Amino acid sequence: MGGKGMTWMLVAVLALFVLSNTVFVVKETERAVMLQFGEVVNPDIQPGLHVKIPFVNNIRKFEARLLTVDATAERFFTQEKKALIVDSYAKFRVADTAKFYTATNGEEARASALLGQRINDGLRNQVAIRTIQEVVSGQRDELMEALTSELTVVAREEYGVEVLDVRVKQIDLPPDVSESVYRRMNAEREKEAREHRAQGQELAEGIRAAADREVTVLEANAYRDAELIRGEGDANATAIYASAFNADREFYSFTRSLRAYQDAFQGSGDLLWQVLPVALALVLIIEGIVPFLSPRAWRQMVLGVAQQPDRVIRNVGLGSMLFGLALLYWVH
Repeated sequence: MGGKGMTWMLVAVLALFVLSNTVFVVKETERAVMLQFGEVVNPDIQPGLHVKIPFVNNIRKFEARLLTVDATAERFFTQEKKALIVDSYAKFRVADTAKFYTATNGEEARASALLGQRINDGLRNQVAIRTIQEVVSGQRDELMEALTSELTVVAREEYGVEVLDVRVKQIDLPPDVSESVYRRMNAEREKEAREHRAQGQELAEGIRAAADREVTVLEANAYRDAELIRGEGDANATAIYASAFNADREFYSFTRSLRAYQDAFQGSGDLLWQVLPVALALVLIIEGIVPFLSPRAWRQMVLGVAQQPDRVIRNVGLGSMLFGLALLYWVH
Protein backbone atom coordinates (compact mmCIF):
# COMPACT_ATOMS: atom_id res chain seq x y z
CA MET A 1 0.00 0.00 0.00
CA GLY A 2 2.78 2.30 0.86
CA GLY A 3 4.60 1.39 -2.33
CA LYS A 4 1.54 2.00 -4.50
CA GLY A 5 0.92 5.39 -2.86
CA MET A 6 4.49 6.45 -3.54
CA THR A 7 4.14 5.36 -7.16
CA TRP A 8 0.95 7.32 -7.67
CA MET A 9 2.59 10.35 -6.08
CA LEU A 10 5.54 10.16 -8.46
CA VAL A 11 3.16 9.77 -11.41
CA ALA A 12 1.18 12.83 -10.28
CA VAL A 13 4.34 14.93 -9.90
CA LEU A 14 5.59 13.80 -13.31
CA ALA A 15 2.23 14.58 -14.91
CA LEU A 16 2.16 18.02 -13.28
CA PHE A 17 5.68 18.73 -14.52
CA VAL A 18 4.82 17.65 -18.06
CA LEU A 19 1.61 19.69 -17.99
CA SER A 20 3.46 22.81 -16.79
CA ASN A 21 5.91 22.48 -19.68
CA THR A 22 3.09 21.83 -22.14
CA VAL A 23 0.64 24.64 -21.39
CA PHE A 24 1.63 28.34 -21.50
CA VAL A 25 -0.23 31.69 -21.43
CA VAL A 26 0.42 34.79 -23.55
CA LYS A 27 -0.87 38.00 -21.99
CA GLU A 28 -2.59 40.83 -23.83
CA THR A 29 0.46 43.04 -23.34
CA GLU A 30 2.87 40.47 -24.80
CA ARG A 31 3.95 39.10 -28.17
CA ALA A 32 5.42 35.59 -28.43
CA VAL A 33 7.18 33.25 -30.89
CA MET A 34 7.56 29.48 -30.72
CA LEU A 35 10.97 27.99 -31.35
CA GLN A 36 11.79 24.41 -32.21
CA PHE A 37 15.44 23.63 -31.60
CA GLY A 38 16.23 27.37 -32.03
CA GLU A 39 14.25 27.79 -35.25
CA VAL A 40 11.10 29.92 -35.37
CA VAL A 41 8.12 27.71 -36.17
CA ASN A 42 5.29 30.04 -35.08
CA PRO A 43 6.20 33.76 -35.45
CA ASP A 44 3.02 35.27 -34.08
CA ILE A 45 1.29 33.59 -31.15
CA GLN A 46 -1.90 35.38 -30.18
CA PRO A 47 -2.78 36.16 -26.55
CA GLY A 48 -4.44 33.28 -24.70
CA LEU A 49 -3.79 29.69 -23.53
CA HIS A 50 -1.61 27.55 -25.81
CA VAL A 51 0.05 24.14 -25.88
CA LYS A 52 3.58 23.21 -26.85
CA ILE A 53 5.65 20.05 -27.01
CA PRO A 54 7.72 19.80 -23.86
CA PHE A 55 11.48 19.87 -24.28
CA VAL A 56 11.03 20.40 -28.03
CA ASN A 57 9.37 23.78 -28.32
CA ASN A 58 10.58 26.92 -26.56
CA ILE A 59 8.56 30.12 -26.09
CA ARG A 60 10.06 33.66 -26.19
CA LYS A 61 7.84 36.53 -25.07
CA PHE A 62 8.30 40.22 -25.91
CA GLU A 63 6.68 43.43 -24.70
CA ALA A 64 3.81 44.45 -26.98
CA ARG A 65 3.36 47.91 -25.46
CA LEU A 66 5.22 51.06 -26.49
CA LEU A 67 8.91 51.12 -25.66
CA THR A 68 11.21 54.12 -25.32
CA VAL A 69 14.76 54.47 -26.55
CA ASP A 70 16.71 57.41 -25.15
CA ALA A 71 19.49 58.17 -27.60
CA THR A 72 22.81 59.53 -26.37
CA ALA A 73 23.31 63.25 -26.93
CA GLU A 74 25.92 63.82 -29.64
CA ARG A 75 27.59 66.66 -31.50
CA PHE A 76 26.31 67.38 -35.02
CA PHE A 77 27.35 70.01 -37.57
CA THR A 78 24.90 72.22 -39.40
CA GLN A 79 25.06 73.44 -42.98
CA GLU A 80 27.26 76.37 -41.83
CA LYS A 81 29.65 73.92 -40.10
CA LYS A 82 28.47 75.04 -36.66
CA ALA A 83 28.38 72.44 -33.91
CA LEU A 84 25.23 71.57 -31.95
CA ILE A 85 24.63 69.11 -29.11
CA VAL A 86 21.34 67.31 -29.89
CA ASP A 87 19.54 65.04 -27.42
CA SER A 88 16.60 62.91 -28.65
CA TYR A 89 14.36 59.94 -27.88
CA ALA A 90 11.99 57.66 -29.82
CA LYS A 91 8.87 55.59 -29.21
CA PHE A 92 8.65 52.16 -30.86
CA ARG A 93 6.96 48.76 -30.56
CA VAL A 94 7.57 45.25 -31.84
CA ALA A 95 5.84 44.75 -35.21
CA ASP A 96 7.44 41.56 -36.61
CA THR A 97 8.30 39.16 -33.78
CA ALA A 98 10.26 36.75 -35.94
CA LYS A 99 12.46 39.47 -37.45
CA PHE A 100 12.79 41.15 -34.05
CA TYR A 101 14.01 37.88 -32.52
CA THR A 102 16.38 37.22 -35.39
CA ALA A 103 17.89 40.76 -35.34
CA THR A 104 18.13 41.31 -31.61
CA ASN A 105 17.88 37.82 -30.12
CA GLY A 106 14.77 39.11 -28.37
CA GLU A 107 16.72 41.57 -26.19
CA GLU A 108 15.12 45.00 -25.73
CA ALA A 109 18.40 46.58 -24.64
CA ARG A 110 20.08 45.51 -27.87
CA ALA A 111 17.14 46.82 -29.87
CA SER A 112 17.37 50.17 -28.05
CA ALA A 113 21.10 50.39 -28.77
CA LEU A 114 20.61 49.65 -32.48
CA LEU A 115 17.77 52.15 -32.75
CA GLY A 116 19.75 54.80 -30.85
CA GLN A 117 22.59 54.45 -33.35
CA ARG A 118 20.14 54.73 -36.25
CA ILE A 119 18.53 57.82 -34.69
CA ASN A 120 21.89 59.57 -34.34
CA ASP A 121 22.80 58.73 -37.94
CA GLY A 122 19.48 60.12 -39.14
CA LEU A 123 19.88 63.25 -37.02
CA ARG A 124 23.37 63.78 -38.41
CA ASN A 125 22.02 63.71 -41.97
CA GLN A 126 19.03 65.94 -41.20
CA VAL A 127 21.05 68.54 -39.29
CA ALA A 128 23.75 68.66 -41.97
CA ILE A 129 21.31 69.94 -44.62
CA ARG A 130 19.86 72.72 -42.43
CA THR A 131 21.11 75.97 -40.91
CA ILE A 132 21.35 76.45 -37.17
CA GLN A 133 18.26 78.66 -37.16
CA GLU A 134 16.25 76.06 -39.06
CA VAL A 135 17.33 73.29 -36.69
CA VAL A 136 16.57 75.26 -33.53
CA SER A 137 13.27 76.88 -34.48
CA GLY A 138 12.41 77.18 -38.15
CA GLN A 139 12.21 73.54 -39.31
CA ARG A 140 12.45 71.58 -36.09
CA ASP A 141 9.07 69.85 -36.57
CA GLU A 142 9.89 69.03 -40.18
CA LEU A 143 13.21 67.52 -39.07
CA MET A 144 11.49 65.20 -36.57
CA GLU A 145 8.79 64.15 -39.04
CA ALA A 146 11.36 63.35 -41.74
CA LEU A 147 13.46 61.38 -39.29
CA THR A 148 10.42 59.43 -38.06
CA SER A 149 9.39 58.48 -41.60
CA GLU A 150 12.91 57.39 -42.49
CA LEU A 151 13.42 55.30 -39.35
CA THR A 152 10.02 53.62 -39.59
CA VAL A 153 10.92 51.99 -42.90
CA VAL A 154 14.47 51.06 -41.94
CA ALA A 155 13.62 49.76 -38.47
CA ARG A 156 10.76 47.56 -39.72
CA GLU A 157 12.92 45.99 -42.44
CA GLU A 158 16.02 45.45 -40.31
CA TYR A 159 14.80 45.01 -36.72
CA GLY A 160 11.11 44.16 -37.00
CA VAL A 161 10.02 47.18 -34.95
CA GLU A 162 7.77 50.12 -35.81
CA VAL A 163 9.07 53.59 -34.89
CA LEU A 164 6.05 55.69 -34.01
CA ASP A 165 7.69 59.00 -33.08
CA VAL A 166 11.12 60.59 -32.82
CA ARG A 167 11.45 63.72 -30.70
CA VAL A 168 14.31 66.14 -30.14
CA LYS A 169 14.45 66.85 -26.39
CA GLN A 170 17.11 69.50 -26.31
CA ILE A 171 19.46 71.39 -28.61
CA ASP A 172 22.45 73.10 -27.01
CA LEU A 173 25.62 74.74 -28.13
CA PRO A 174 28.90 73.07 -27.13
CA PRO A 175 30.28 74.28 -23.76
CA ASP A 176 33.11 76.30 -25.34
CA VAL A 177 30.73 77.99 -27.79
CA SER A 178 28.16 78.62 -25.03
CA GLU A 179 30.82 80.35 -22.96
CA SER A 180 31.84 82.66 -25.81
CA VAL A 181 28.17 83.42 -26.59
CA TYR A 182 27.58 84.19 -22.91
CA ARG A 183 30.57 86.54 -22.80
CA ARG A 184 29.40 88.34 -25.96
CA MET A 185 25.85 88.67 -24.64
CA ASN A 186 27.17 89.87 -21.29
CA ALA A 187 29.30 92.50 -23.01
CA GLU A 188 26.30 93.67 -25.05
CA ARG A 189 24.11 93.90 -21.93
CA GLU A 190 26.79 95.84 -20.06
CA LYS A 191 27.09 98.23 -23.00
CA GLU A 192 23.33 98.78 -22.99
CA ALA A 193 23.38 99.28 -19.22
CA ARG A 194 26.13 101.91 -19.53
CA GLU A 195 24.16 103.72 -22.23
CA HIS A 196 21.01 103.70 -20.09
CA ARG A 197 22.96 104.94 -17.06
CA ALA A 198 24.52 107.73 -19.13
CA GLN A 199 21.11 108.76 -20.45
CA GLY A 200 19.67 108.69 -16.94
CA GLN A 201 22.54 110.78 -15.60
CA GLU A 202 22.05 113.28 -18.41
CA LEU A 203 18.33 113.55 -17.64
CA ALA A 204 19.10 113.88 -13.93
CA GLU A 205 21.55 116.71 -14.59
CA GLY A 206 18.94 118.49 -16.72
CA ILE A 207 16.28 118.09 -14.04
CA ARG A 208 18.70 119.24 -11.34
CA ALA A 209 19.72 122.32 -13.39
CA ALA A 210 16.08 123.19 -14.04
CA ALA A 211 15.30 122.85 -10.34
CA ASP A 212 18.27 125.05 -9.37
CA ARG A 213 17.22 127.65 -11.92
CA GLU A 214 13.67 127.62 -10.60
CA VAL A 215 14.92 127.97 -7.02
CA THR A 216 17.11 130.93 -8.03
CA VAL A 217 14.17 132.62 -9.77
CA LEU A 218 11.90 132.03 -6.78
CA GLU A 219 14.49 133.40 -4.35
CA ALA A 220 15.04 136.48 -6.54
CA ASN A 221 11.32 137.12 -6.80
CA ALA A 222 10.91 136.65 -3.05
CA TYR A 223 13.80 139.05 -2.34
CA ARG A 224 12.30 141.60 -4.73
CA ASP A 225 8.89 141.35 -3.10
CA ALA A 226 10.46 141.59 0.37
CA GLU A 227 12.40 144.71 -0.60
CA LEU A 228 9.27 146.27 -2.04
CA ILE A 229 7.33 145.50 1.13
CA ARG A 230 10.21 146.79 3.29
CA GLY A 231 10.41 149.99 1.22
CA GLU A 232 6.67 150.52 1.56
CA GLY A 233 6.94 149.92 5.30
CA ASP A 234 9.82 152.37 5.65
CA ALA A 235 7.89 154.96 3.65
CA ASN A 236 4.83 154.49 5.84
CA ALA A 237 6.98 154.71 8.97
CA THR A 238 8.62 157.90 7.73
CA ALA A 239 5.23 159.41 6.97
CA ILE A 240 3.98 158.46 10.44
CA TYR A 241 7.11 159.91 12.08
CA ALA A 242 6.77 163.09 10.03
CA SER A 243 3.16 163.55 11.05
CA ALA A 244 4.07 162.84 14.68
CA PHE A 245 6.95 165.35 14.51
CA ASN A 246 4.65 168.01 13.15
CA ALA A 247 2.11 167.25 15.87
CA ASP A 248 4.57 167.24 18.83
CA ARG A 249 8.21 168.01 18.16
CA GLU A 250 9.42 167.36 21.73
CA PHE A 251 7.77 163.94 21.87
CA TYR A 252 9.23 163.10 18.50
CA SER A 253 12.73 164.06 19.70
CA PHE A 254 12.23 161.91 22.80
CA THR A 255 11.06 158.87 20.79
CA ARG A 256 13.90 159.31 18.30
CA SER A 257 16.41 159.32 21.16
CA LEU A 258 14.84 156.16 22.59
CA ARG A 259 14.99 154.53 19.18
CA ALA A 260 18.63 155.55 18.83
CA TYR A 261 19.41 154.00 22.24
CA GLN A 262 17.54 150.88 21.30
CA ASP A 263 19.40 150.53 17.99
CA ALA A 264 22.70 151.24 19.70
CA PHE A 265 22.20 148.60 22.38
CA GLN A 266 20.60 146.00 20.07
CA GLY A 267 22.83 146.48 17.07
CA SER A 268 26.13 146.69 18.95
CA GLY A 269 25.88 144.18 21.76
CA ASP A 270 29.58 143.46 21.40
CA LEU A 271 30.35 147.20 21.93
CA LEU A 272 29.17 146.97 25.54
CA TRP A 273 31.63 144.19 26.24
CA GLN A 274 34.37 146.22 24.57
CA VAL A 275 33.63 149.47 26.51
CA LEU A 276 33.07 147.84 29.93
CA PRO A 277 36.65 146.50 30.28
CA VAL A 278 38.02 149.86 29.13
CA ALA A 279 35.95 151.71 31.77
CA LEU A 280 37.04 149.24 34.44
CA ALA A 281 40.65 149.68 33.38
CA LEU A 282 40.32 153.49 33.60
CA VAL A 283 38.85 153.20 37.10
CA LEU A 284 41.73 150.99 38.18
CA ILE A 285 44.26 153.39 36.66
CA ILE A 286 42.69 156.43 38.38
CA GLU A 287 42.51 154.64 41.72
CA GLY A 288 46.14 153.56 41.39
CA ILE A 289 47.55 157.03 40.62
CA VAL A 290 47.36 158.38 44.19
CA PRO A 291 48.92 155.30 45.93
CA PHE A 292 51.66 155.31 43.33
CA LEU A 293 52.53 159.00 43.53
CA SER A 294 52.01 159.58 47.29
CA PRO A 295 51.58 156.44 49.34
CA ARG A 296 51.56 158.42 52.62
CA ALA A 297 48.80 160.79 51.45
CA TRP A 298 46.77 157.78 50.19
CA ARG A 299 47.18 156.03 53.56
CA GLN A 300 46.08 159.13 55.45
CA MET A 301 43.09 159.53 53.13
CA VAL A 302 42.04 155.90 53.65
CA LEU A 303 42.43 156.26 57.45
CA GLY A 304 40.40 159.47 57.36
CA VAL A 305 37.63 157.75 55.36
CA ALA A 306 37.68 154.80 57.76
CA GLN A 307 37.12 157.14 60.70
CA GLN A 308 34.05 158.74 59.08
CA PRO A 309 30.60 157.55 60.21
CA ASP A 310 28.43 155.38 57.95
CA ARG A 311 26.03 158.17 57.09
CA VAL A 312 28.83 160.35 55.69
CA ILE A 313 30.21 157.47 53.61
CA ARG A 314 26.70 156.68 52.23
CA ASN A 315 26.20 160.31 51.26
CA VAL A 316 29.55 160.36 49.47
CA GLY A 317 28.63 157.16 47.59
CA LEU A 318 25.20 158.52 46.65
CA GLY A 319 26.73 161.74 45.37
CA SER A 320 29.24 159.78 43.27
CA MET A 321 26.49 157.67 41.69
CA LEU A 322 24.33 160.70 40.91
CA PHE A 323 27.28 162.50 39.38
CA GLY A 324 28.07 159.43 37.22
CA LEU A 325 24.49 159.15 35.99
CA ALA A 326 24.38 162.86 35.15
CA LEU A 327 27.67 162.55 33.27
CA LEU A 328 26.41 159.48 31.37
CA TYR A 329 23.20 161.28 30.40
CA TRP A 330 25.17 164.31 29.24
CA VAL A 331 27.55 162.20 27.14
CA HIS A 332 24.72 160.29 25.37
